[in-house]
Amino acid sequence: MLKVNGLCKQYGPQVLFEDVSFSLTQGEKVGLVGRNGHGKSTLFKIILGQEEPDSGEVTVPKYYRTGHLSQRIDFSQPTVLKEACMGLPHNEDGIDETYKAEAILMGLGIGEELFESSPHSLSGGYQVRLNLAKVLVSGPDLLLLDEPTNYLDIVSARWLERFLREWKGELIMITHDRGFMDAVTTHTMGIHRNKVRKVQGPTSKLYEQILTEEETYEQTRQNEEKKRAEVEKFIARFRASATKASAVQSRVKALEKKGKLEELRDVKSLDFAFNEAPFQSKYFLETRDLSFGYGGDSPLLINGLSFTVSKGDRIGVVGKNGRGKTTLLNLLNGEMKPLSGDVNINQNTKMAFFGQTNIDRLTRTNTVELEIMHSHHDCTRGNARRICGAMMFEGDSALKKIEVLSGGERARVLLGKLLVSPANLLLLDEPTNHLDMDSIDSLIEAIDAFRGAAIMVTHSELMLDALATRLIVFDGGTVSMFEGGYREFLEKVGWESEATEISRARQSRPGKGVNRKELRKLRADALAEKSKVLGAIQKKMAAVEGAIVETEKMAELESAALVAASSNGAPDSISGHSKAYHDAMERLDGLFDELETLTRELETKTAEFDTRTREMSAS
Repeated sequence: MLKVNGLCKQYGPQVLFEDVSFSLTQGEKVGLVGRNGHGKSTLFKIILGQEEPDSGEVTVPKYYRTGHLSQRIDFSQPTVLKEACMGLPHNEDGIDETYKAEAILMGLGIGEELFESSPHSLSGGYQVRLNLAKVLVSGPDLLLLDEPTNYLDIVSARWLERFLREWKGELIMITHDRGFMDAVTTHTMGIHRNKVRKVQGPTSKLYEQILTEEETYEQTRQNEEKKRAEVEKFIARFRASATKASAVQSRVKALEKKGKLEELRDVKSLDFAFNEAPFQSKYFLETRDLSFGYGGDSPLLINGLSFTVSKGDRIGVVGKNGRGKTTLLNLLNGEMKPLSGDVNINQNTKMAFFGQTNIDRLTRTNTVELEIMHSHHDCTRGNARRICGAMMFEGDSALKKIEVLSGGERARVLLGKLLVSPANLLLLDEPTNHLDMDSIDSLIEAIDAFRGAAIMVTHSELMLDALATRLIVFDGGTVSMFEGGYREFLEKVGWESEATEISRARQSRPGKGVNRKELRKLRADALAEKSKVLGAIQKKMAAVEGAIVETEKMAELESAALVAASSNGAPDSISGHSKAYHDAMERLDGLFDELETLTRELETKTAEFDTRTREMSAS
């Protein structure tokens, strides 16, 4: 089994961990927790031999096989299925175990209609799913998974949860999804204050133990401080007294020998509340027979959806990726127009929108402070600094530029921007992405305390369990409103695809009478058409992405030239560079809009081909 002894690692003055020792016994499944940047991924790299520790060692048995989820895309096979089968271990009996790869692919949301596609034609998220499938099908002794649910929708994440619970080998997993981790693991291991501790049980048990130990430590430290103060007072009072000389010296030596407990430094957490705007009316918004699609022969993503949003509503928007969840938010906030039906927004409704595309649109050259100040014309530097502090950008950290921030830090900047303007309706698109567990807890608390309403696209079952009072469910090609919480939905309705995925996996096993060769031949024409259509869209996307890179470089050059011209006091040059910079930024906004439209078109066309292939297979 895996044994780690005395590991130490630091980068310059930043110590990640020191004197770390632990072992894994047979069948243990360990959830690794800790703040972003505290060394979780580095520990993985050391275990994999990708990085050397400053001291200490990692030992494994001679024939112990370790598998890990790689974010690196390196495909060599012509089809998705053949690429997945590359992970299958060598079978000396010559038994065809392709069905194992097929079952795992389908469980991860890669349908049969994609099996004969090129791996390189998949979207980035689906390529990571394919990498995950290759790892799972390989059956290693130890599985290392770093954020395995990042590119999974809620249905695929539920399948992976069941798969890992049944996993017979050892597992160490990093994930920001506490509910997913607790459902899978037998032990929790945390990196905290540069040390590692491991306990049997869920994450709550580890955090409760840390809290108890630190409360005890602090109480002991305060008691010892009082005693030390009394001893120092005695020494100062009687130092000059000959009759008390021996007693004074005795207490001086005892004080030196005892040492001093250092005060624990604060571990910062998000601490904020949304800026609430008053609202006296009954409904924030109402949709009537809302329908949307991208035209042509493609099916409607949303067809005849009607619902109202009132004070206190916490509406979860759930379903597989590419089915229209983000599109629905864009229809509600007016960024997109429905084909038919209405979105009626109360005149007193003030929306605040959090979306992943908004994170990508942060101005890279701005500081955190400046980015937040630019969110609203009334935001002063003092207010911006206060919000920076609440988002864990204290002191000089508020002067960091957006371009050097991690994904989690950019998500916190976007949350900070939401706090600038008053709002009474929150539209949140995957708000937990990139946030660590503590930040997610703070976000859930802030949404729960918010007196307005919230509509949340999320695949986090933890968030849905904690907050959702109603659901908008995208499932089985339809969208509907469920009046109740997430657990109630699972009990009364459940996901249609969970039953069909199991059925398909059984049918694809050898000996079940399925002629795979015939099925693949029937799908060949559809796959060829799909490759042609999607390839053209992906080519356009690549061109736009290239233009974005070039325009960003141009904007950065003009910004630097503008700063230089300002320093040199050259008004003509300032005017020219200023215009060029603003022109570049406007072009950048237009390119991002074009990329977003193409992305939606790609998702819609992919869904359309998926539907056609399913219908063909069923006929």
